Order: sequence, then structure tokens, then C-alpha cells
Amino acid sequence: MADGVDFTLVGIDSLLAKIEAVGSDMKKKGGRFALRKAANIIAEKAKINARRVDDIATGRNIADNIAVRWNGRVFKRTGDLAFRIGVLHGAKLKDHPDKAKNAPTPHWRLLEFGTENMRAQPILRPAVENNVAEVINTFAREYEVALDRAIARAMRGGGQS
Repeated sequence: MADGVDFTLVGIDSLLAKIEAVGSDMKKKGGRFALRKAANIIAEKAKINARRVDDIATGRNIADNIAVRWNGRVFKRTGDLAFRIGVLHGAKLKDHPDKAKNAPTPHWRLLEFGTENMRAQPILRPAVENNVAEVINTFAREYEVALDRAIARAMRGGGQS
């Protein structure tokens, strides 16, 4: 059910050259920072989409439950940096008595994927698909800035020794 989105990056030779110039610790730290910035773009677009389909008459608000979380499991297993973007309490489809703001919104899945009686009104998928270029550009720009800072820091530290 969960299918991924794969990308191929072309034309980022200057970024790749800078990555080679710094240590693996900075690669991960700068990469995590840049990846979070890119993930936040998707989360914001998903919140806009959620507000479009949310029922304002109820206290439950899907947009308030959209979150970006560090994926430590993928990092520990493969060493790859990863964030998860989704809806809090997303896998629970049971009744919850709390109807206040930020209460669980189990109905988001029904809106995202549709049912046999209702067409899908996607929230997360369009946030990714419609903003690929902006997300990639943000990641590349932020990562390059972080790498520039790390290289400058290394040069200062190396020159003082």
C-alpha cells in the first residue's frame, strides 16, 4: 500500500564536490538540517490541502496533526537520512472520545484514499507530487550552505594548527 517516491538528481556537481571535502559527521548533520527544511515544505503544503477538506464544524483538525518526524529506524539500519511526514495517530481507526483541537483524526485515511462510497480527496500525495522541484531546490541550497560553513570552519581550524 505504501509506495515510495524516487528521484534522480542531475546537475548538482558543485554540491557533490563539496560533500567530498568534508567529513561524514558534517555530511549527516548538514544533510539532516537540509532534509528537514525540505520536509517542512511538504508538511506545509499538506496542511494547506488538509484545511481544504477539513470539516470546521468539528473540533478535530487534520492540519494540526500533520507532523515531520526523524526516521531513526532507517538511519540505524542503513545510515541513510530520512524523515517521515504524516498524520499523528494515523494508523488508529478506532473511536476516540476526545473531539478537541489536536485530537486524533482517524478519518484522514478515508479522505486520502477514498472508500467504495466516497472518492479520494488526497492530502499528502499532492503535497509531494506538486512540489518536487521546490523541495529538491531547497534541499540542495540548504545543504550547500551548510557545507560551505563546514568547509570555512575546517579551513579556519586547519590554518590555526
